Amino acid sequence: MPTTAADFFATRLSYPYKAMTGAVPDAPALTAILTAALRVPDHGKLEPWRLVVLQRPDLARLADLAEARAREMGGDEQKIAKGRGQFDLGHLVVAVISSPKPSDKVPLWEQQLSAGALCLNLVNAASAAGWGAQWLTGWPALDAPFAARAFGCAGDEQVAGLIHIGGIGSPATDRPRPDPARIVQWGLGGLA
Repeated sequence: MPTTAADFFATRLSYPYKAMTGAVPDAPALTAILTAALRVPDHGKLEPWRLVVLQRPDLARLADLAEARAREMGGDEQKIAKGRGQFDLGHLVVAVISSPKPSDKVPLWEQQLSAGALCLNLVNAASAAGWGAQWLTGWPALDAPFAARAFGCAGDEQVAGLIHIGGIGSPATDRPRPDPARIVQWGLGGLA
């Protein structure tokens, strides 16, 4: 277990939802995670997001809704399976809904970035609390009719992420990470 914040971020990784155990944080523990996660950049204090906590009965309903939507779209068995998959296998999911507010000072894209920051903060807060966490979307989250039926998304609202939280079973393996030497530019160089 990392001992400092620097160690935590240097070794941070998502824990696959398919490997999570059925253990989930209780309401007070989840409230503490959500409270920490909500400390994100939010220019104008607009709170351009909302959260929906989904437990097993909710996830079963979403699996059925995803299957119905896939069939409505003429999807094949693979699309149906992918739509049901994360809902059937999830134990606790927090849906982060990007819910932009009208503003002359804070553009839409900046409000959407705040929702993305909330997704990552939620993964990090759950991980720091000792839980497995993974940020997913998948076609149902990206499908406007599904998002409207499942989460009441309207107007500019979109599902920014479905954050799975659960117990850690076997250790997760890391993946190759970007090489800073390849993607970081120091100074303007030949620009300007």
